[in-house]
Amino acid sequence: MKSEYNFTGRKGEGGKYYKAYRQGHTVHIHEEDGTVTTQYFSLEDGAVMLEPDVRAYFSDSETVNAALRSFIELIKQSISRLPNTTVKMRNPPARWRKRE
Repeated sequence: MKSEYNFTGRKGEGGKYYKAYRQGHTVHIHEEDGTVTTQYFSLEDGAVMLEPDVRAYFSDSETVNAALRSFIELIKQSISRLPNTTVKMRNPPARWRKRE
């Protein structure tokens, strides 16, 4: 950050737009011919926003999910190779839990 930015004594508020964004927002598009197109957007539960550079590699939800599942498997394999390592998750998916 530049030295002229001084936030001493100020406290930021994390996620202050989060609730409003989750509820949705309206966008008005003003066309050159004078017409206005209105679109309403809302972010559904479980939805994530992908940055444009990431989006270029994933055409739809199925490809994103397949890539993440592969990544999860790699993580699990890497963790299982580490000696004396315990990884705890708050709420691991049922398919990750050990079956007795």
